[in-house]
Amino acid sequence: MNSRMTKWIVNGLLVTGSVVTLLPLAWMLSASFMQPGEASHAPPPLLPAHATLANYRELFLRAGMGRYLLNSFLVAGTITLASLAFNLSAGYAFAKLRFAGRERLFQLVLAALLVPLQVAMMPLFLLMKWLHLVNSYGGVIVPALATALGIYLVRQYVRSIPDELIEAARIDGAGEWTIFLRIVLPLLKPMSVTLAVLTFLASWNDFMWPLIVLSDQAWQTAPVALAGLSREHVQDNELMMAGSVVTILPVLLLFLLLQRQYLQGLLLGSVKG
Repeated sequence: MNSRMTKWIVNGLLVTGSVVTLLPLAWMLSASFMQPGEASHAPPPLLPAHATLANYRELFLRAGMGRYLLNSFLVAGTITLASLAFNLSAGYAFAKLRFAGRERLFQLVLAALLVPLQVAMMPLFLLMKWLHLVNSYGGVIVPALATALGIYLVRQYVRSIPDELIEAARIDGAGEWTIFLRIVLPLLKPMSVTLAVLTFLASWNDFMWPLIVLSDQAWQTAPVALAGLSREHVQDNELMMAGSVVTILPVLLLFLLLQRQYLQGLLLGSVKG
């Protein structure tokens, strides 16, 4: 088989995979503009007969989706910024600072990667209850301030930074925070973007933990609110598709805007780590 034929086969498979992946998303967007009940026809139409924005008006004016989206932005944005501060500083400490028990402590961090999230939910909930953080944004944000995966990724990336660079700064009289903020942190920009995107996506799409911690409907995030809305409007497929669109759109735009830096951080991390 010549190279040209191989190229056609590979490109054909890639196009087919892309179509299979994007087709449900395209139909979701199309259904969100359909008239009530139109998406329930058999077979369902691919395009709306008479496009309408009624589903989006219902979603924001009556269902209050705007409030839930703001809740999600607040929670996901706070978690992203705070976890970056904790994960970057902890990863740097494990990679370049020498202190008693460093390796043992890092082994415990790695062991946390093996614990399923569902197993930790009950003790975590009891801890949040003891801290009086149940039914508050703090109960959602505090457990996500530092993650074992984030610390591990940063630590592996920081290990690629030459020790001579840091030692030269110490000889010049720079303190550890100065070294971290002015020398190490600029070098961590690709990894920081990658970690920020991963954290924002995970916190934005998180459903189970906000559902457990936030009992007040006014505090709910968009995925939890959308699930509750689906129970109230079980037959309104078009309304649910509109809710799915506005829930997915922010993270999709974020990924499209930062995809170059995101992929760069992943590739550099795979080479340097």
